[in-house]
Amino acid sequence: MKKALVTGGAGGIGSAICRRLAADGYFVIINYSRSKEKAEVIVAEISGQALGFDISDTQAVNQALSEVGRIDLLVNNAGISEIDLFHCISPEKAAQILSVNLAGAMNCARAALPDMIRAGSGCIINISSMWGQCGASCEVDYSASKAGLIGFTKALAKEVAPSGIRVNCVAPGFIMTEMNSRFSEEDLALIREDIPLGTFGKPEHIADAVSFLASPLAEYITGQTLAVNGGMVI
Repeated sequence: MKKALVTGGAGGIGSAICRRLAADGYFVIINYSRSKEKAEVIVAEISGQALGFDISDTQAVNQALSEVGRIDLLVNNAGISEIDLFHCISPEKAAQILSVNLAGAMNCARAALPDMIRAGSGCIINISSMWGQCGASCEVDYSASKAGLIGFTKALAKEVAPSGIRVNCVAPGFIMTEMNSRFSEEDLALIREDIPLGTFGKPEHIADAVSFLASPLAEYITGQTLAVNGGMVI
């Protein structure tokens, strides 16, 4: 059975990805930072395990990956955000956003790659954001971190392609998760007007994209960013 590691796997998008990959036949390792109970609920539904570690801590990542052993698929999904004016974001919060969203993904990839290279196969999928493609006012640090993921995807894809490893990116649009429950009905109506397809995305839409990019159907695709946003950013 193939093995997949999904960071932030207990969240809205992460849990949908875990369930989909399990349905695709993967043994899924669900990484969490603080959501142990949520991760264990998902594990009870699928073939997998919950594994808590901080992806921004290089030593913790290396230790966790050494325990897990070789994985066939890494999905760098974990991320945090903060909505505020750029100059109002504290240096500590700005550093945390970059250390989780960008450096965390790089830490996990760096730890997983040696085994993938030795095996001559593997797949890495980074979850970015439409704001990484076009930028968002009042989410400057978040946008920068997600744009960094796209650049990371392109560069790493070129480097590891000769080793039979594919690296791609998914850029979600406005996905209805618990994180977006903070918006009022009025705000949601305004956001919906900006989506050409006229509906909000579901976590399952992102899970479908990950499933495709991890599958043999995408065996000739690497270094690409798949936008799943209902036409909001084209």
